[in-house]
Amino acid sequence: MITQTLVANGARVYITGRRKEALDTVVEKYSTGPGKTIALPGDISKKEDIQRLVKTVGDAEDGLHLLVNNAGIARDDNTKYSNGKPDFKSAQSISDHLMKSDPQAWAETFSTNVSSQFFVSAAFLPLLAKANGCLPGFTSSIINITSISGVMKGSSNGQFAYASSKAAFLHLTRMMATTFVETKVRVNSIAPGVFPSEMTAGESNEHQKSSLDSEASNPKGRYGHDTDMGACVLFLGGPGGQFLNGQVIYPDGGNILMNPACT
Repeated sequence: MITQTLVANGARVYITGRRKEALDTVVEKYSTGPGKTIALPGDISKKEDIQRLVKTVGDAEDGLHLLVNNAGIARDDNTKYSNGKPDFKSAQSISDHLMKSDPQAWAETFSTNVSSQFFVSAAFLPLLAKANGCLPGFTSSIINITSISGVMKGSSNGQFAYASSKAAFLHLTRMMATTFVETKVRVNSIAPGVFPSEMTAGESNEHQKSSLDSEASNPKGRYGHDTDMGACVLFLGGPGGQFLNGQVIYPDGGNILMNPACT
């Protein structure tokens, strides 16, 4: 969604991920002008891979205008309420349910959803700073894709590790925005509600697109569209978002209005 939007508005977009075939599909299907999509296979959970990506982009570009941290996994299958809920009136039932969680799943979730984003941002910061001032009043920025799960006080349907990692990523956004303030590189977050993706739908089609057939329960009455995500990215990364730093946008159809949340 983000790549399509940026390319359609003239950006040259580098995309990375561990699955080369998925990256190649995006390049093939969605490199329709005036911009361009370039695939750089890589694993951001490895520092050496991050440094290789920085060198590749730095060798090809004078600077970087926008970094989008969008990697994310969920490993909470053992405690997802769709696989069975505890009796919330029974301490033993809650304890038994929570103890089904896998410590390794917590470690993998935080590695991808938090620490990897930390190292990617740190590594690309000089390239981002280098692009500052390319246009009058322009400052480069980082957009972290977090989640409303990071602010909802419930457990995000039993996904304790995932929700905790997204809360950590939201706070990391604020910390990075504060730490980078003298560099003039802005850091903001998009915290989406439910959008169709491989994580929410469980799969994608040959066009690298996913769909959700269930009924949305948010006030808007639907799930997020490509254009909803695209509008947020263009706002934060473009001229309209130059006055925003350390902020969070919630494209969720009003979901957090219906659930206890801390925003």
